[in-house]
Amino acid sequence: MGTAKPLTNRDVVRILREIAALLEIKGENRYRILAYQRAADAIEHLGRDLHALWQEGRLDEIPGVGEAIAAKIDELFRTGRLEYLERLEREYPRTLIELLDVPDLGPKRVRTLYEQLGITTLDELEQAARDGKLRTLPGFGAKTEAKILEGIQRLRRRSDRTLLGVALPRALDIVQTLREQVGSALVEIELAGSLRRRKATIGDMDIVAAAHDPDAVMEAFAALPQVAEVLWRGSTKTRVRLHTGDEVDLRVVAPERWGTALQYFTGSQAHNVRLREMALAQGLSLSEYSFKREDGSEILCAHEEEVYATLGLAWVPPELREDWGEIEAARMGTLPRLVTLNDIRGDLHMHTTASDGRLSLREMVEGARRRGYAYIAITDHSQSLGMVNGLDVERLRAQRAEIRALQVEYDDILILQGAEVEIKADGTLDYPDDVLAELDIVIASLHTALRQPREQITQRLLNAIRNPHVDIIGHPTGRLLLKRDGADLDMDAVLQAAAETGTVLEINASPERLDLDPVYVRQAIARGCLLAIDTDAHHTDDFANMQYGVWQARRGWAEARHILNTRSREAFEAWLASRRAS
Repeated sequence: MGTAKPLTNRDVVRILREIAALLEIKGENRYRILAYQRAADAIEHLGRDLHALWQEGRLDEIPGVGEAIAAKIDELFRTGRLEYLERLEREYPRTLIELLDVPDLGPKRVRTLYEQLGITTLDELEQAARDGKLRTLPGFGAKTEAKILEGIQRLRRRSDRTLLGVALPRALDIVQTLREQVGSALVEIELAGSLRRRKATIGDMDIVAAAHDPDAVMEAFAALPQVAEVLWRGSTKTRVRLHTGDEVDLRVVAPERWGTALQYFTGSQAHNVRLREMALAQGLSLSEYSFKREDGSEILCAHEEEVYATLGLAWVPPELREDWGEIEAARMGTLPRLVTLNDIRGDLHMHTTASDGRLSLREMVEGARRRGYAYIAITDHSQSLGMVNGLDVERLRAQRAEIRALQVEYDDILILQGAEVEIKADGTLDYPDDVLAELDIVIASLHTALRQPREQITQRLLNAIRNPHVDIIGHPTGRLLLKRDGADLDMDAVLQAAAETGTVLEINASPERLDLDPVYVRQAIARGCLLAIDTDAHHTDDFANMQYGVWQARRGWAEARHILNTRSREAFEAWLASRRAS
């Protein structure tokens, strides 16, 4: 590392994550690993130049950056290198870190591969797997070897995208700061592109603004504290790279052209092509600036609604602009009345310190009360998931007594005891039926053996859906966005079984999951399935993720009537009673 150019926030985040990864491979203390991961997370979301904070002696103001890590950041900025990282690399090569991204490989297995076979890179791992060498190691086998090969191929196909839950706060911070910097000179400003459509993952960030003085807005944008580098500057567009590494495009137009610009830069390519075709059929051409008649005169649209109205359409919500039938619905007046965050009355999936949550039962209940929820379900993990401290039957029953005591104390919220019950690799559930019958509500989920053949893993899920004690299927495909593909399920069979049994399918609102995918949300609705939007919260802060689940539901054309937890407490309790009676 040289010292000619200061390290960026992204550089420091990468180094801290490398340290955490190497410590994992080494088998170091878990709390030490978490310290580096939390510091990296804090700096990743900092939004300010870390080097400037260091120069001002203010590293201690960053949450999660303690004295020891601050000293290492200081060493990095002073010398451009870090002796601690170099010492770790002498034990375990840095190239081992990329192996951790391969599904079915954890830190212990990576260490085994290095110590037993001398494997240090992804290419070496792939070759060893193809040569059948992995199956000779303890804890490996032919099936594991095949899964690793499959995982390597998935890894190589992974796109360079960002989670919506990471990109959106950064983009909104840019918008807010720009408003503060520019003031009244900024007439309108809005996110655009896949961010505004609320896709689960994002490429570049797009922002569209309207101003009477575009140059003033461009100059302020380029000078924002979040900006590390100006990549391109033109008369109507500026492209920058943030300290986080994200690239952001800002386009500025005159206020009278705001509507066409916002529409153009929001819709998917397919949606916009359809609109341009409709315009041509009416003797018009449509661009980001205006409609043009054949004689060259313009129709200016200061608002998006005018764009759609000019084409004889109702305004289409941004989440629907994918050419999935929304244009026909807008023409016929049959667009759905999409669910909103205000429709949500409760949350049916959350964890406490009894399993892998970070807050106590009481703290989670009080957090839900502050949000005004009418009901919640406490759904800690079941017993076979030892890595997350899953509850055995004795602990489960003890928790039930604790919940009942809290229910007496808080009569303004219904507190249900549930469990997130593992659907085990053999297709059975983690608790016997008599224990499931004791619970108020049961979520069944897939966490393990996700790479089983399609027929086998589909049957596992069908077994759970058809169990009369199971009420909800949690994050149905088990995907982790940008990390792990979902299970190879026969979704037609899954949706049909859910419709037949009345088993609810969850839209998991965690930005790392957003599972179900909108395609399946819409198919589920068409089949008459009932859905629930849940946060899978492990802390009260996670309750804010409900909005991400709502956006996911909206992208799947869901209305409030399709979502179980939009019902009032009385209606929800009636649904629950009907489940228990059936």
